[in-house]
Amino acid sequence: MKIRFGVVAAAAVTWAFRDVPVAVGALDPGVRVRRSPHYRDGAFHNLDAGDAAPPDTRVAAREMLRRERRRPLLPVPVVAPRFGPPGELEVCWLGHGTSLVDVEGKRVLFDPVFSERCSPSRLLGPQRVHPVPVAVADLPKVDVIAISHDHYDHLDLPSVKALLRTQTAPFVVPLGVGAHLEYWGVPSSRIIELDWDESAVVAGLKVTATPAHHFSGRAFARNPTLWCSFVVAGGRRRLYYSGDSGYFSGYAQIGAAHGPFDVTLMQVGAYSPAWPDIHMTPEEGLAAHRDLRGDLFVPVHWGTFVLAPHAWNDPPNRVRAEAKALDLRVAIPRPGERVTVASPPDPDGWWESLS
Repeated sequence: MKIRFGVVAAAAVTWAFRDVPVAVGALDPGVRVRRSPHYRDGAFHNLDAGDAAPPDTRVAAREMLRRERRRPLLPVPVVAPRFGPPGELEVCWLGHGTSLVDVEGKRVLFDPVFSERCSPSRLLGPQRVHPVPVAVADLPKVDVIAISHDHYDHLDLPSVKALLRTQTAPFVVPLGVGAHLEYWGVPSSRIIELDWDESAVVAGLKVTATPAHHFSGRAFARNPTLWCSFVVAGGRRRLYYSGDSGYFSGYAQIGAAHGPFDVTLMQVGAYSPAWPDIHMTPEEGLAAHRDLRGDLFVPVHWGTFVLAPHAWNDPPNRVRAEAKALDLRVAIPRPGERVTVASPPDPDGWWESLS
């Protein structure tokens, strides 16, 4: 009986982790990686105060013992988006960092994660709090697919493979991330790798990879690939997407070089005192928005996966309160809800009754 149980257990573990080797991806520190001024000693480095510190395990343990409501009590009101011709400037938040933005008749898809889990395994890891508002197959034509870094909640193997089948847009990624994509079958002709402050013109939009204060890695190597935020500029409109970042002096520099921005999509979730320089709090996200000289603020990276000890509704509550105190324009859409930047809806507190 013991032998049989051991065999079954081993088979179960093998089944649970069968996707992991491919999902981890591949690393290839080619010439462009090695020549980057941000790469030394086999790793990339932040601009401010060195590398992002690993989480403080003692603080993290104390935080996890707090009795916070980390998942909503009721279903999240997901909106099934309807796509017509792309607009002048519209934001459709699809959950976590995944956002589809219309810019002057073109569409940019940021950090596409459509899987049930943000994990190398389909059976283990953080699971969605709400359904995906739209399947990959039902997306409209996309002109740019921008991926900010290689963490599993931003770079998702099944989503990449689905987009490879259903779309023709290039993947714009920071240095080193292209090796993951090539390993998964994305042709090099559809991969554009950028260092910080490098740009590419795609479908008439200027896409610039700008700094962020974060880290990278899908397995044991830390910081083997670059991480970034993105500036997207058309002829009249420009937007900023933060990716993942702690608050740092680079926001003011980006605002001076590329701003002002009609809209910023800013990470405001998955924060903790245990990792203060990896993700921003809502207040820090709004401070960064002001540094960037942003007009409309749209919070992202919250409400889809439980990745931190704070309450599920803490990010939107704090965003709304801080924005009111600072008299800033803010929109807090439901997953799948489209926001017209010129005339956004006022935050109606849709999340309040769920927790």
